[in-house]
Amino acid sequence: MKLGDEILKILNKTYQPTTMVEQTFKRYDLAFKTDEAGRPILLFMGKKDVHGNVQGQRFARTLKTDNDGNIIKDHWENKGSAS
Repeated sequence: MKLGDEILKILNKTYQPTTMVEQTFKRYDLAFKTDEAGRPILLFMGKKDVHGNVQGQRFARTLKTDNDGNIIKDHWENKGSAS
């Protein structure tokens, strides 16, 4: 599964630092963890179970910046199923 442009728009926003953000996108439940700058770095996408955990796919973000803080590399990678 690959992330679409609409989901990437959500993930390119800045949120509260070092928190877990939960929201719904179309038929998917999203839960993502942010880094100390408020950028999403870990994404769980699927359906919530009765315990509130998202069952589906897990994605991790690679962010590389230069010394000035400019982003050099920004890539989301599918890490397999989330259980």
